This record gives sequence, structure tokens and C-alpha cells, in this order.
Amino acid sequence: MKLELRGITKRFGSLTANDHISLTVEPGEIHCILGENGAGKSTLMNVLYGLLEADEGDILLDDVVQHFTGPGDAMKAGIGMVHQHFMLIPVFTVSENVMLGNESTGFAGFLNHKQARSRVREISARFGFDVDPDARIENLPVGVQQRVEIIKALSRDAKVLVFDEPTAVLTPQETDELMSIMKQLRDSGTAIVFITHKLREVRAVADRITVMRLGKVVGEASPTASNAELASLMVGRSVELTVQKEPATPGDAALQVRGLTVIDHDGQLVVNDVDFDVHAGEILAIAGVQGNGQTELTEAILGLQNHVEGEILLDGKRLTGLGVRRVLDAGVGFVPEDRNEDGLVGGFSIAENLMLDRSDSAPFVKGGGLQLAYRAQFAAEKIREFDVRAQSSDTLVGTLSGGNQQKVVLARELSRDLRLLVAAQPTRGLDVGSIEFVHKRIVEARDSGIPVIVVSTELDEVDALADRIAVMYRGGIVGIVPAGTDRETLGIMMAGEHPDSPHSEPPTTPGDAGPDSRGEAA
Repeated sequence: MKLELRGITKRFGSLTANDHISLTVEPGEIHCILGENGAGKSTLMNVLYGLLEADEGDILLDDVVQHFTGPGDAMKAGIGMVHQHFMLIPVFTVSENVMLGNESTGFAGFLNHKQARSRVREISARFGFDVDPDARIENLPVGVQQRVEIIKALSRDAKVLVFDEPTAVLTPQETDELMSIMKQLRDSGTAIVFITHKLREVRAVADRITVMRLGKVVGEASPTASNAELASLMVGRSVELTVQKEPATPGDAALQVRGLTVIDHDGQLVVNDVDFDVHAGEILAIAGVQGNGQTELTEAILGLQNHVEGEILLDGKRLTGLGVRRVLDAGVGFVPEDRNEDGLVGGFSIAENLMLDRSDSAPFVKGGGLQLAYRAQFAAEKIREFDVRAQSSDTLVGTLSGGNQQKVVLARELSRDLRLLVAAQPTRGLDVGSIEFVHKRIVEARDSGIPVIVVSTELDEVDALADRIAVMYRGGIVGIVPAGTDRETLGIMMAGEHPDSPHSEPPTTPGDAGPDSRGEAA
């Protein structure tokens, strides 16, 4: 089925999110729409899927104009969407999620669960998904949940499949698996619209590339185009794709972690007897497949984990057991891996989010009263300094693009007197322009003498930022190696094997200890 968009325009008040967008997607083609966050890509797809109504323009399927009043009409016409944030009910099984909204009934009006299970098995077998129709969604890894989203769309005979930023929550090996699935779907005749801002993925799977910027189509590119060419089209200027930084000049060991062990709320050992130091003026990057204890490690440092043993010392002062408020007051800045869940309050303004860590003290509060004039001035300064794209400091954070939300988090954390910065997945879901900005700020923090921990599943990011690299596997640190260590060595370490390198530090815990990993090395 051929998809054609003609002159699609969507306005929100004075903002034109889509400005006369036209493009065509042929059957058996992966058409990539590339652009920064806020370029209008997701708005365009929400119009296509019937979630929004266009102010102008037409949607055509096989040259027939369509009129969608909601997603149900789009699905009936043969359009399916795999959303960045999965539209699944965690307590339902796979088959229950697949049949939701498209229920078939059997004898006496009862739901036909047998038919739903059969449909899941059929699609799984066709594409090699290996998904159990009776598995509960909340018990499945993120990559498998995404396969359920794809099965859900295909079960309704989708001929056009839209992937909206599909790899934002995936690990590298899950991303590779998704790329393979997309190629299979393309080869079966499905027309695929792939929305992304990741240049590596575009060049891996796209047959054609349309680039959007500020709500408009600014050009088309070949998959053979260089990263620099694609980035320049996306951002409208040349972008530095490599991090420019001088060699570190580390000082004393500012953060010392000894024998750190964390038990999660289910009683599972998730961090196992970990030792490491972070020196003033250096970036220690923690690499590894997601789910090997990185999240719990950072949460233990921040005081967010309840069952922690061992010592965490910052400038000789004990952080273990202090609780989040006192850890923050000790000078620890935290960029969480999920900015929407842990870093921001979406219903609060930019100004309100910028004072979250200091909402009970001077200079934001004086004599028991909130200093509104100071807060507005502070917010305006940070919006300028961190290039937050928003109408004003009163703009709700939840309405900002992902890149601008992350800038708000960074502005808040880096505006405090820091003794340690912990940044977990700092560029997850960001475009190249925002990644360039975030990396620059992290390096600036290092150069000011702040010890920095960066946790990332992106090996490109680890390689770009790290002065030293610690690799985690099953709750332990397999080894600590210098910056510039090759991908093959890091991949071996991610699988739990310690490399035979004279420059590596010994593992802090046996490779077979701790909880199971979510997957193999990327």
C-alpha cells in the first residue's frame, strides 16, 4: 500500500508544528523521517494516525483520500503505529494486549482468547519473534515489549507501519534486532515510516530519507550521505560530531566507593561488592548492557535505595544512609536516566522545575516567602545560558521537546555548587544538536574540577566522554580500562569476561555473581 501526504499543515495557536509537509512512502520501502526533537516529526505521525486532525492537506492511501476521525479509522485503513512510549497494559498478557480494541467473541459473547493466542503465535513464527502469548507484559524485557507492539499492529493487517523513535528505550543489541525486523517487514511488502534522529540507524536501514527542521521539509538525502551531511541538514548548521576535550588532569580521589552492595525491593542482589574511585577533574564512564546494576548503583549513591551496604565517601564524608535530601545538600548533582519520571514535574513550569532542589531555602525562599522576582530572573538567565527553546519560563516542562527537557535538568543541576555530578543516560532520546550541547556541558563540569560519573549504554558516548571506563556485568564491575579501549574489548567485558590487558584494573566481583543480565554484549 502506497502512502502519500500532501501539504499537511498543523497549527497549535501561533505555533506551526507542520508547515505544508508532502512526502510519499512506497510499498516495500523504509522511508526515514529525520529531524531534531521539536522538528514536527511526531506531530506529523499523530496526524497520520488520526490522533490529531490536520488544519490543511490530505492523506492518501493507494491514491484514495482518507478522512480519519481517530486512530480506529487509521487502523481500519491499514496504518499501524509503534509508539516511542509503548501503549501496552502491563498487567495484561501479550494476547490480551493484542486483542484490546479489536476484540472477537465466541460462544455466548465471550472473548475469543484462543483466536488471539493463535494470531500471536502465527505472527511470531512468521518473523521469528519468539513471543509467548500468555506472558504478562510487566514481566517482559523492553525489547520484547516492542515486538508485542509490532505484533499488535500486524494483527490488524497493517500495510503501512510507523515507528516513532522506536530505539529510544532499547539497548544496542535490541536496536540491532529491531533493524533486522524492519528489513523483514519491508521485504514482505510493508511500507515503513521510520521516525528518528539517530544517524547510525538511518544509514543502516533507510531506503529514502526526508529531513525535517522547524516543521518543514528541508531536503531529501541518500542513505550514503555522511553523518556530517545529515547532521547539517537536521540542525541547519555544521555540527561537531566528536567531543572536543583536552586530556584530563585528575586530582585526588573525591568519590570513594568500597564494598557497595544493593538489594532491591524484591530481595535480589543487584549491586555486588563494588569498589571504585572517581577523581576530581575526571569522567568515569560506566558501560554495560542495561539491567546489570547501573541504575541501582547510581540510585545508591543518591540515597534512593533502601537496602545498601558498604561505604560511599565524598571528600571524606560518608554519604551512605543519608537520604536523598542530605545527599543533594552535600553537593551531588543528578541527571536521572528517565527525565520524565525522575528528573522533572511535567505539570510544573520551567521556572518551578529549576528550583526543585532548593525550593525551601535562599535565595528562592526568604522569610518563609517565595521570591517570585528572583525565580523569574534566575529562570530567564538559565533559559538563555542553556538555550532552552520555550516561549517563556512559565511554559510547562511537559510541553517541551526531549532535548529541551534535558537542558532544564542540566541547568538546574549545574547551577548548584557541585562536588560530584552523576549523569545517567544523559543523551537518551536526544538529537545530534542536543547531544553536542549536553556533552559540552559535561566536559565543562569535568574541566572545572568536578568528578563526573556518566552511565551510558551507548558505546559511542562512552568513548567520546570517558577518561576511564568501568564495565558492569551482573551487578559487579568486570574491570576498569582507560579511555580509547576498543569496542571488541568492551564487548568482551560486557559479556562478563575480564580482558587480558596490562592497563585494566581487576574486577571487583566475580563475573558469575549477582542477578542475570538482560542480554548479551552489544
